[in-house]
Amino acid sequence: MKRSSNEARQILSLGCFLAFLLFAVGSASAHHSFAMFDRAKETTLVGVVQEFQWTNPHSWIELDIPNESGGTDRWSIECNSPNNLSRQGWKSSSVKPGDKISVVIWPLRSGEKGGLFISLTLPNGQVLDEAAFRHAAKPQGP
Repeated sequence: MKRSSNEARQILSLGCFLAFLLFAVGSASAHHSFAMFDRAKETTLVGVVQEFQWTNPHSWIELDIPNESGGTDRWSIECNSPNNLSRQGWKSSSVKPGDKISVVIWPLRSGEKGGLFISLTLPNGQVLDEAAFRHAAKPQGP
């Protein structure tokens, strides 16, 4: 059976569309997994910012944390995208190298020095957090 060039183009277009759809669905589901973070172990770190990477698809805070031997360990903290952070009030200059901050994370399950950002307190006391992970407000009073 011979197909017309119009039919062949339609089949090719449909094949390309389906291939794109499979790629997009696979990428989206893999990208949003939090399985590598231990969400049962909320951890607070206090250290000095070495670098704040305002990059897509995720921003990163590189933080030096004092260790027991008198040195420091470099922790890599994964944050949301610049677009989402800016909607939450962040700026590319919100966190600067040299800032001593306190940051709350979910650590990596592997034990490596890294984690997923929940919130941080800047030197001036300002708190920046991740809206998606805000805890429900505790009721006040009886």
